Amino acid sequence: MLKHLLAGLLVLGLCIGQAGAADYPPPIEGDYIAKNFRFAGGEVLPELRLHYRTLGTPQRNAQGQVLNAVLILHGTGGQFIRPEFAGELFGVDGVLDASRFYLILPDGIGHGRSSKPSDGLRAGFPRYGYEDMVRAEHLLLTEALNVNHLRLVMGTSMGGMHTWLWGERYPGFMDALMPLASLPIQISGRNRIWRRVIIDAIRHDPAWQSGNYTKQPPSLATASEMLMFMSSNPPLRQQQMPTVAAADAAIDKIVANGERNIDANDTVYQLEASGDYDPGPGLEKIQAPLLAVNSTDDLINPPELGILEREIRRVPKGSMVMIPLSPDTRGHGSHTMAALWKEHLQGLLRATAR
Repeated sequence: MLKHLLAGLLVLGLCIGQAGAADYPPPIEGDYIAKNFRFAGGEVLPELRLHYRTLGTPQRNAQGQVLNAVLILHGTGGQFIRPEFAGELFGVDGVLDASRFYLILPDGIGHGRSSKPSDGLRAGFPRYGYEDMVRAEHLLLTEALNVNHLRLVMGTSMGGMHTWLWGERYPGFMDALMPLASLPIQISGRNRIWRRVIIDAIRHDPAWQSGNYTKQPPSLATASEMLMFMSSNPPLRQQQMPTVAAADAAIDKIVANGERNIDANDTVYQLEASGDYDPGPGLEKIQAPLLAVNSTDDLINPPELGILEREIRRVPKGSMVMIPLSPDTRGHGSHTMAALWKEHLQGLLRATAR
């Protein structure tokens, strides 16, 4: 659930980038304008812009139902067009080969090129939550792209949390679900603490000026440092930063990049949006087979809590995979390293094939 907060910082590997010599077609980009979008809090935005990328072509059966659409949902602010994700999945003979699947990658509300506070409204932008974001994603599919069924919904971190909500809110809409790096409970415990540290640091900064700043407030550095702290895993960080000088240099680089690429209002909104996330009461409503994938070195969703093991039993067709710590895992960022879990995705698709 972290990235465009650290766009270009390479903390979680979710920023928009080029995949180099990829063997899949370039994404087609578009915008859908939702008129008079009403948020759960009652505020209305006359025009909500929803940006998206697609790869491949939709295929329909005789009844007009789309058979091959895959909705891929990003973490906070990021996207997946990079070698370790798209390069592993979207190419020829890949698990999500773009010549066989219709891949849909939207920018969530408040992220990327979709409507967000930094576009001009600043702190006057309507407060949004994950429920608003999921409803907007559904609107994008049904109204803009004419997609009436999904082969798969998958997402990482924040996108993983959206995946749980998709299964509950639209239980007959998909064949399968795969949330990564997420838990089906409210944002609580340590997960809530680090978010509050960032939110409070920015909101209590005099330079924030209630969101009407003319330059990014210094407290934005706290966001960069806290996100750096929570992402990755201790062995990798120690390897990368074995001395005081190396650690300070890495932190300084993260902060400098954050000053160039992060907006304080966008950051606060993105973190506060998780406040309404609460899939726990509705897990039994999920009809499609669901495979949850987490990693043992994820500091944001630590396995020792036992939450996923407990809650997955309530999902009628639920199962889970816990990826062990290895030289290839990246803590919370393991969700973007498709080589770690693509065989499980392949198994899910095979098990749910019509």
